[in-house]
Amino acid sequence: MTAFNVVRFRLKPGREVEFVDIHRTMKADLPGLRQFSLVKTGESTYCVIGEWDSQQSLIDARPAMIGNLDRLRPLLEDLGNGLGVTDPVSGEAVLQLRP
Repeated sequence: MTAFNVVRFRLKPGREVEFVDIHRTMKADLPGLRQFSLVKTGESTYCVIGEWDSQQSLIDARPAMIGNLDRLRPLLEDLGNGLGVTDPVSGEAVLQLRP
């Protein structure tokens, strides 16, 4: 079953170009990764959306994703409410509609 991960970020002022550039250099050939998107959601806010072959593929890729996050940490602001610098969620798709 297809799985997705979504991670929300808020950037420190003036760090947008560096943030996007780091994403451009990240490996996108992780086993099971179908698609990766970086989405600008507001003035200094972004989220990433990963589509995976399975929940297990996503789980297996977590060490690589944490390594990527470690490169980004200096650019990120704490989201507050005990979240830290990211707000990650993931799970299996229960419905997918295509036109």
